[in-house]
Amino acid sequence: MDKNTAEKLYEAFYMKVFSYVMTLAKDRNDAEEITQETFFRAISTDKAFKGESESFTWLCAIAKNIFIDEKRRVSRQDDELSEELPDTNKGIEEKLTDRDTSLKIHLILHKLEEPYKEVFQLRIFGELSFAEIGSIFGKTETWARVTYHRARLKIKERMDENEI
Repeated sequence: MDKNTAEKLYEAFYMKVFSYVMTLAKDRNDAEEITQETFFRAISTDKAFKGESESFTWLCAIAKNIFIDEKRRVSRQDDELSEELPDTNKGIEEKLTDRDTSLKIHLILHKLEEPYKEVFQLRIFGELSFAEIGSIFGKTETWARVTYHRARLKIKERMDENEI
């Protein structure tokens, strides 16, 4: 996109796109950032606007995708932070340190089906990240995260059955 066209696009639609993003983000700073990123991507992309839709619609689609990506990124960061914070309840990991229940939990873990068993062991004993676990299995980070949480649920369920 040439400089003149980019300037006209920016002047014509900045406030409209900003207003649209404000309805999504509900935060002025976030809306400004997303709007700036929208125009940056629209202007700098190799794919030129094809004219199949209105310019405003095209810009709003870009803005919406940026907004969704940002929400996902923040959500992932929140998930990682919550996993790093200690659990106030006595969790599976803490019970592993109790000698009384350690053997019983290891027996449950030994009987756990794959891939839950290995994913749980890699996360707890190997202290690997979900991205690393996913790459070991040739899967995604999300797959590793879900598999780990399912393993925890299975272990907890069996612990409850055995009153550990």
